[in-house]
Amino acid sequence: MLTGGIATGKSYVLDRFTALGVPTLDADHLAHDAQAPGGPAWQAIRDYFGAEMFDERGYLDRPKLGALVFADAQALATLNRLVHPHVRAAITTWFANLAPPTPFGVVAIPLFYEVPRTEVFDHVIVTTCQASRQLARVVARGLTEPQAQLRIDAQLTTAVKVQRADDVIWTDGTHADTDHQVEALWGALSAVTSWATRRAPNTAPRRS
Repeated sequence: MLTGGIATGKSYVLDRFTALGVPTLDADHLAHDAQAPGGPAWQAIRDYFGAEMFDERGYLDRPKLGALVFADAQALATLNRLVHPHVRAAITTWFANLAPPTPFGVVAIPLFYEVPRTEVFDHVIVTTCQASRQLARVVARGLTEPQAQLRIDAQLTTAVKVQRADDVIWTDGTHADTDHQVEALWGALSAVTSWATRRAPNTAPRRS
């Protein structure tokens, strides 16, 4: 399982695992699907937050809702409560459908530590970078520094996530530096899971 604070390089690292042939899944994409018209969380979000949070086509105005929930902890908790059960169900189904000889799959869950859950993952990877680099990356997405800091502060601190991780990937350097870390971790996980698969050939792929 891959997690980390906003703008710490999760998407890039997940893409690198994909390029190495590892089955990957992004919980953010599942959340977007759940919130889209016809998605399982769409009506509940509309009922709670109001029609004004949606455009004329029925799609959620994500910047508008983001401005609300990142300034209101209760609103953010409610949004997570409405969306995340559907995301968790989709992740469980995805792993269940990964069949041997696939040794392991990686799912990116940005709010893994922030939202209570019962799933157990074999390995937790955390992406991280210096706080100043993280803030600059969020600002580069079109937010002011105060808006960016609100989004960073809404999550568990990177330092705590790093302490809880099985492995940490630093993304302050060049893409080549990050690639090297991902490739080294891919090799280590492949070696461990290949051994496990040989010992127990009927075991489902590991959840990473």
